[in-house]
Amino acid sequence: MAEQQKKAQEQDLNQLLKVRREKLSQLQEEGRDPFQITKYDVTHHSMEVKNAFEELEGKSVSLAGRMMSKRVMGKASFCSIQDLQGAIQSYVARDNIGEDSYKDFKKMDIGDIVGIKGEVFKTKTGEISIHATEVTLLSKSLNPLPEKFHGLTNTDLRYRQRYVDLIMNEEVKETFIKRSKIIASIRHYLNGQGFLEVETPMLVANAGGAAARPFETHFNALDEDFKLRISLELYLKRLIVGGMERVYEIGRVFRNEGLDTRHNPEFTLMELYQAYTDYHGMMDLTENLYRHVAQEVLGTTKISYNGVEMDLGKPFERITMVDAVKKYAGVDFNEIHTLKEARAVAKEHHVEYEERHKKGDILSLFFEEFAEEHLIQPTFVMDHPIEISPLTKKKPENPEYTERFEFFMNGWEMANAYSELNDPIDQRERFKAQEELLAQGDEEANTTDEDFLHALEIGMPPTGGIGFGIDRMVMLLTDSAAIRDVLAFPTMKSMGAAKNEANNAAQSAPVEKTVEKAIAEVKETYDFSNVEVEPLFKDMVDFDTFSKSDFRAVKVKECEAVPKSKKLLKFVLDDGSGVDRVILSGIHDYYEPEFLVGKTLLAITNLPPRKMMGIDSCGMIISATHLVEGREGLNVLILDDKIPAGAKLY
Repeated sequence: MAEQQKKAQEQDLNQLLKVRREKLSQLQEEGRDPFQITKYDVTHHSMEVKNAFEELEGKSVSLAGRMMSKRVMGKASFCSIQDLQGAIQSYVARDNIGEDSYKDFKKMDIGDIVGIKGEVFKTKTGEISIHATEVTLLSKSLNPLPEKFHGLTNTDLRYRQRYVDLIMNEEVKETFIKRSKIIASIRHYLNGQGFLEVETPMLVANAGGAAARPFETHFNALDEDFKLRISLELYLKRLIVGGMERVYEIGRVFRNEGLDTRHNPEFTLMELYQAYTDYHGMMDLTENLYRHVAQEVLGTTKISYNGVEMDLGKPFERITMVDAVKKYAGVDFNEIHTLKEARAVAKEHHVEYEERHKKGDILSLFFEEFAEEHLIQPTFVMDHPIEISPLTKKKPENPEYTERFEFFMNGWEMANAYSELNDPIDQRERFKAQEELLAQGDEEANTTDEDFLHALEIGMPPTGGIGFGIDRMVMLLTDSAAIRDVLAFPTMKSMGAAKNEANNAAQSAPVEKTVEKAIAEVKETYDFSNVEVEPLFKDMVDFDTFSKSDFRAVKVKECEAVPKSKKLLKFVLDDGSGVDRVILSGIHDYYEPEFLVGKTLLAITNLPPRKMMGIDSCGMIISATHLVEGREGLNVLILDDKIPAGAKLY
């Protein structure tokens, strides 16, 4: 039955597409091709007409927009036109626009772009409208909009087809208008404070200034590898060295990391640097900037996010990281003096750490685990350990800690600021420590930037610097649930892997190759000559033990990154029991969550629950591992979708 209904819907759609193209062909044959129109004189927008009705009543105006509804009633009809500011009704009568024009109007479709010229009036029901004297088809819509009652609600489709989302969902358009106003307000405030807006390179030889894995690319003309920037910091500091005392940049940065509700691989960052101030100066600036933007864009300093009110009008709380951990975890790191003691307290509180982590790293892990979620109201968390702050000045009175703060709201990090390190000798030592971490396998560690060190040796004044996540700021100020709701075109997985491979092949192929040839050449081959696998029967398991493991097919209902872990993914699974099963798996290095949603996987389902990052993991996702030149490769076992959830595997 469902299959028949789907076929019927496809046939209906094909018929609609056919009819719309036939209408366009007829117009073109008659020499009235709407796509040949190059401009239309728009005098007003919908909201301008409504707001100035008393002044405009009885006067002629012209508007243009998309026809969103149409009611044909014999010799007179109504339609609704949607433009940037909203929608307005138009009354279209045969006697006013002429018989031929009225016939043309009746053939127009929902979604067509039209120009309406006419007089402003109010209907008997009190609705401000346009009494049309001319209706001009400006662009033919060949693909129908989603059915109005249901709108465009499929989240994945909304992000992929943002143009349709903007048409169908008024609140989405409002979000992006507000985003533009927020960025303009930031510029307005900073320019008023004497800051200069500058631009720095996106393609860099050395991607530094943050702890993140970069994207890599190749520049053919120079035959050199480049990276996409992960931060704005190191070039802006060069400008401070050059004597530009207050600089800022708002721009895209790129981090080769996961996708979740708060992370996108390309996002908008603002960094600013001010000579002759420190991190306390950056706190004052942040507090004033947030208040200014909220007041200017929203008209209030009280904002509500997901039903929780946050007050930007009150003084922001200021607390050290050590005091935050003491307050929320009951652990005083002032009393912990050695790495051994830090590891012991971490084990006691079930805080997972890695072998390379030092005392300061473990303090940071405690903060993430116990304190972050409580920082709802605007809060500055100050004085981070030196191990996690490679570009920050040490506190003179306590060199284990740095003059750094992170700004939190809603439990999220909103900004990160330093009293900037301007000692080139100290900076070289910090880079050296980062290089050692890189050698130990930390792909997010920085590498030494010799040109930046040379700039510091020329001399940089005492400087305060800060980085703001613009997308998170917009999320909070627009009450948007996910970062993709405030990115007009978020990063999405390609709809078809084969199509994407063909596109990549076509782009990298020599110019003379045809697309068809490129597609024909795309063949996935596997070279196992340098692959190592674990020896067979390395750990013998008796048959009785093995037979007690309950291997089941599971369907992935939801999958997301665990917020405080770089490796763990949290799966919500249908195991056929009717009750959702949660399993955590450390495979984020190999898979993005969105790829796995909807897949059928293999899991052991009768293991006792195991706490991971404070979450009960009830089972194990099965993967295949191997080694390539000493590095682990991993493939999740993905089963045929025809296998039902709960099917037992023998």
